[in-house]
Amino acid sequence: MTEVREDEFGMLPDGRLVRRYTLCSDSVTLRVLTLGGIVTSLETKDRDGQVADIVLGFDNLQGYINKHPYFGAVIGRFANRIAEGKFSIDGKEYQLPINNGPNSIHGGLKGFDKVLWTPKVLSNGVEFSMTSADGEEGYPGALNVWVTYILDGAVLAINYKAQTTKTTPINLTNHSYFNLAGHGFPNIYDHEVSIEAKSYLPVDMTSIPTGDIASVENTSFDLRNPVLLGNHIANKLVGGFDHNFCLNSSKQRSPCARVYHQPSGRLLQVETTQPGVQFYTANFLDGSLKGKGGAIYPKHSAFCLETQSWPDAVNKMNFPDVLLRPGEEYDHTTWFKFSVL
Repeated sequence: MTEVREDEFGMLPDGRLVRRYTLCSDSVTLRVLTLGGIVTSLETKDRDGQVADIVLGFDNLQGYINKHPYFGAVIGRFANRIAEGKFSIDGKEYQLPINNGPNSIHGGLKGFDKVLWTPKVLSNGVEFSMTSADGEEGYPGALNVWVTYILDGAVLAINYKAQTTKTTPINLTNHSYFNLAGHGFPNIYDHEVSIEAKSYLPVDMTSIPTGDIASVENTSFDLRNPVLLGNHIANKLVGGFDHNFCLNSSKQRSPCARVYHQPSGRLLQVETTQPGVQFYTANFLDGSLKGKGGAIYPKHSAFCLETQSWPDAVNKMNFPDVLLRPGEEYDHTTWFKFSVL
C-alpha cells in the first residue's frame, strides 16, 4: 500500500506554484516536484532500521531554480550529449544550443528539467505530463510526454512515454545522484558496483562516443563482477566514470546494475528496458553547492545510473535508433529496487 500526499514546495519567479508529491510505502519514502519531475529525497532503511535520505538535493525551491547539475531531474528531449548540437533527419539539418563544451547536453538551455509539469495523482504514484513545442530548443515536432513514478513496496518504477508530430530524436532519463550511506557522506568509495554489460562506448576528449563499441573484457570498464569503487577509481580509472555501458537492446525488462553499501547493508538493484546506462561518479561536483541540511557535495560524493539510449546516437548509424516518428509511442521503464543485506 502506497500513500500519496501533496503539498506546496514554493513559487517560481513568474508566480507559478511548484507542488511536491510524497510517495510513502512501508520501506521507501519518495518526494518529487512538478518542477522538472525532480526527485528531491528518497528515504530507505539500513540493516538496523535507521532511515537515511540517499539522494542529493536541496531543502528549498531556490536551490533547484539556481544552476545545479540536474539533481534528481527528468532529462529530455535528449539525455546526454549530441556532438556539436547537430543532426540531420531526411536531409534537413537541425542545430541545438551548445551548452557543454562544443556539444549540446541534456536537452539544451531549457530542458525538461526546467519545465513545470502537470501532475495527476494515481493510487500508488503520480503522473507528470507536458508538451514540448515544435522547434523548442531546436528539436522538430510537438512532443507530448508523460513521466510516471510508481512506488510498490520497495520498488520505484519510472515510466516514460512520448508521442510526436514530426520525426525527432528522443532519449529520456532520470538524473538522481545516489549515495547509499546517505546524501551528506563525503564519498562513495565504500560502494560495490556491478553493471550487466559486455561492452561500453569509448569517448573523445569532449565525451562524445567515437563510434566504436568496445568489449569490457580486460579493461577498467569490466564491471560484470562487483568492484569496490574507491580501489577501482584509484587504481584503474583515475577521475572516475562518465561512460555509457551497452545493455540488452531487446526492450525487454533486463538487469542493469547492482550497488551494495556494506557498512549500512543498503542494496540498490536496477532493471530497465533501455539499451544503455550512463554510469557517472559525480566527477564534476566540487563542494561548492550547499545541499540539504547544509551538506557539502564534493567530487565522488554520489553516483548516477542514467538508464537511457546511447549518447550521440542520432549521429551514429551503428547505434540503436533514437528517432521517434509520428504514429509511434516512446515507452520505456526503469525499476529501482531497494533492500538490505
